[in-house]
Amino acid sequence: MSKACALHILVKTREKAEKLKQQLAKGADFGKLAKQHSLCPSGKKGGDLGEFRKGQMVKAFDDVVFKQAVLEVHGPVKTQFGFHLIKTLYRS
Repeated sequence: MSKACALHILVKTREKAEKLKQQLAKGADFGKLAKQHSLCPSGKKGGDLGEFRKGQMVKAFDDVVFKQAVLEVHGPVKTQFGFHLIKTLYRS
């Protein structure tokens, strides 16, 4: 079974996600931005969702974590929760 570990930042709007993504592209710290802006409880831990299995997250989220490049920031990814920026740390 595939497993992965990812960080994410959850915000209400695509515009906010895009702004944060631009800050990350300029070298901003993912964890700090997650603490300041993420609406998910994981924000307190710098956006760290820990390790999870394929299928535990909603499909749009899973597709990024298990199919896109590792250690890059992807998004904004829309789910029923809002817009996510996702950084996969590893997957197996």
